[in-house]
Formats: sequence, structure tokens, C-alpha cells
Amino acid sequence: MSETSEGTSVVIVGGGVAGLTLGNFLLRNGIDCVVLEKRSREYVERRQRAGTIDSRGVRMFRAWGLEDVVESFGVPEETIGFRMDGEGFAHDLFDDEDGDLDDMVFCPQQVLVRNLTDAFLRDGGDLRHESADISLEDIDGADIDGARPRVRYRDTTGATRVINCDYLAGCDGYHGVSRESIPADALTRYSYDYGYAWLSVLADVTPDPAAMAIHSRGLAGIIPRGTAASRLYLQCAPDDTLEQWPDERVWSELEARFGVPVATGPVIHKQILPLRSVVYSPMSYGRLYLLGDAAHIVPPMSAKGINLALHDAEVFARAIINRIQKDDPALLAGYSETCLRHVWNYQAYAAWITELMHNAGDASYEGEFRKQIARAELERQFNSPTASRLFSELAAGVN
Repeated sequence: MSETSEGTSVVIVGGGVAGLTLGNFLLRNGIDCVVLEKRSREYVERRQRAGTIDSRGVRMFRAWGLEDVVESFGVPEETIGFRMDGEGFAHDLFDDEDGDLDDMVFCPQQVLVRNLTDAFLRDGGDLRHESADISLEDIDGADIDGARPRVRYRDTTGATRVINCDYLAGCDGYHGVSRESIPADALTRYSYDYGYAWLSVLADVTPDPAAMAIHSRGLAGIIPRGTAASRLYLQCAPDDTLEQWPDERVWSELEARFGVPVATGPVIHKQILPLRSVVYSPMSYGRLYLLGDAAHIVPPMSAKGINLALHDAEVFARAIINRIQKDDPALLAGYSETCLRHVWNYQAYAAWITELMHNAGDASYEGEFRKQIARAELERQFNSPTASRLFSELAAGVN
């Protein structure tokens, strides 16, 4: 089979939120780029993942002229129902009298990806789904005089294609080829395992308003997914298996933790997600730059993963535009440092809210003392206007 070679300024590996946001930003500023995605478009746009774009992210899309990709989403519920040991909380944890949460939107990630894809293709973007066997070559050029990186892959016809480029953006997730292409000794991995997991269940149940339950048996959540489905979460041990969680146990455990009857229905999908935080530093190597989950992951309790990906995309886009259009390498040289400051701030929030919500219920991990401390902190969040405002600011991404 013949090999075809071509060139572009930036190759973006991964057609998810980070990759397509970056692609749209570059395209709208006259920077040539190619987005390679190993999955089919149908698969990517059906991949069920939750997401809330914080106020900072929504304002970012507006500033780049892409407000249409988020305008179809609904504003999150003004309140999330919280229950502790079967009793409802009397106050709202999300006190937003100052409007910090006004611009936040709830966004199933597959819908955001679809909107970003439509915008990219509408503007003439080069997006190649089903790009197989992607490999990155000559990524270690330390300066502009180094060899140009190359990306090799197989297209849908089975032909091998090679793209020469100036820069590579690794947006292909935690298990993608981008970070794996970097020598192991060139990165430092910082990680923390929380000691528990979530059983994540997608069910065909007409959704009620979002609700969370804190209980000695563990945390539980019911989150709407569109108009006809709900995502259910149950705290469990990280070594649990799906065989230990038949559908009947899912529904009985939800009811036990909420302390009230819950609507039931057919279970569509189940998986177990160990909760952990991971950061890789630096977020670049030679001409390869890591974005989103390729560089860091946060526990889903924080709802910050999508917002970290958006921040990385914007920082990298500005850096590339500055480098190519103004011949100024300063922002690109500072990409990793700039992003990591933001990443660690969000990791701090993610660790705090994750441990707070879990320690307040199940004492088997951190003990009864930490449980009482967590409950005292929750009471402070509910009853202190200052604490509640700081919580809202963190949730909105305004800090």
C-alpha cells in the first residue's frame, strides 16, 4: 500500500472536547491544523459522558465567537437536592445571590462534541475520523531548528498517511498514544487514589431534579441525562465487580441511601470508576503538548475535567497563534507552567469536595473523627454566607 505525505502547522490527536475546541480556535485565526480521531463520528457523538461548563468556560466560548456551541444547553438546576441519613437538608449548598453561577450550563459531552464538530466542519476544518494506528515521530525537537514532527496513521481505505507538522497537540485522553510517546523519565506523575469508586449506572428512567445522598452506606447520586434517562452513582469499593451489583441491588441500595422510594427502570449500562487524581508534569515534550485528560484527571465529583480541558485548549491556542503570527515563543514556552497553576487549583477544589462529600457518610475509610469533621464543614457551607459564596465561586470557576 502506498504512503502519502502532506504538511500542516498543527496536528491535533483526538477529536473530543479539548481537540475540537483547539481546532476551532486555530481555524478561526488562520492557523492550519488537522484533527485525527481514531473513533468514528457516530461513536464519538454517542459516547455518554456528563459535563457542566463553568462560567469561565462559557465566557471563553463567547469571547472566541463560538457561543452557538453552548447556547442550546440548559442552565443547571438552581438547587441540587441533598439528603443526609434519609433527611433532606434545609438549605441550599449552591448559594448564588451574587450570580457567580449565572453563566454555567449543563452539557452532555457528546452534545458539546457534536456542536464543536459542526462548527469546525462548517468553517472548513480538516477532521479525520477512524484514523487507525496513529504514531508520533520526531517529537523531541527542542527548538524551532529541530526536525519537524511527523504523524503516521492509516486512513479508512487502509492507506498509510504521513503528516509533517510544526507542533503536536495531544488531546487523546488518559490512555491515548500522545503521552505514551513521551519517554517515561521525561514526565513526573503525581497521583492520589481516594480509596473508593463509583458504580456508574445509566438507566431508562424519567429523570427527577438532580439529587445527592450522604449516608453511612456511602454516597449516592441521581443526575438527569436528557429527557428520558438518568445517571445513577453509588459509592463502592474500588475492587468491586459488576457481578456484585445486579440491577436489583442497585435500586435497593439507592433507596436505602436516599431514605425515600426512587423511580426504577431498565438499566442500559454499568461501569465501576475508581476515584483518583492524576497530574503529569511538564505538560509538554519537545514539539508535543498535552491537553485535557492526556495530562491530568480529576474525580467526577468535582465536575471539573471538562473545564480543565477547555482551559488547556485556550492557553495552547493563544500560545500557537502568538508563535506563528507574531514570531513570539514566550507563551508557548510557558504553556506547561501556565496550565499547571490552573490544574493544581482545580485539583485542590476537586480533592476538597470529593473527600468532604464522601467522608461525611461512610466512616470506614477515614474514620469517625473525619466523618464528624466533614459534617461540621457541610453545616458551615450551608449556614455561613461567606463559606457558601467561596464554594459558589469555586464551582463557577471564577477563581
